[in-house]
Amino acid sequence: MNIPNILTSVRILMIPVLVVIYYLPWEGRYHTCAIIFALAAITDWLDGYLARKLNQTSAFGAFFDPVADKLMVSIALVLLVASYSNPLMTLASAVIVGREIVISALREWMAEMGKRASVAVSYIGKLKTAMQMLAIFILLGARPDTLPAHIGEGVLIAAALLTLWSMYVYLKAAWPELMSKESDKN
Repeated sequence: MNIPNILTSVRILMIPVLVVIYYLPWEGRYHTCAIIFALAAITDWLDGYLARKLNQTSAFGAFFDPVADKLMVSIALVLLVASYSNPLMTLASAVIVGREIVISALREWMAEMGKRASVAVSYIGKLKTAMQMLAIFILLGARPDTLPAHIGEGVLIAAALLTLWSMYVYLKAAWPELMSKESDKN
């Protein structure tokens, strides 16, 4: 276990802590959950940076880093959807989680074909991630039906639109492979 893998593991362990604190009958839970989520987002960036900088990349990290990220985001969105009862926010969250499932499956399929580089992370994907992290941070830290919560909802909807755009970019890049006769044999 190297430092980047420890950070990834800590991020996964933060998930049940986030869920428990979110449901505590305590006024400070909003800000505490936002801080936990922010720490998770920082460790997501930091573990990747350190893995490259210290040359400590590993199969464990390559697999669990994106899993930890997707778990934290998906679970935070589920918590928020349950609390906010807002159809647009529910739809935006479904788009974000659904895109993660589609793109993860697409990347796995392309990797099996030896063409994973065709669906590498794009600038739009990075922007989408930053926007959704900001939205979730704002929403976790705000009480529903407050101005900050409404701002967070708007940012989440913008993130969902970027999510659709990034999914389009990935699918467009993979489309020739998806439609080729050669891939029909697999």
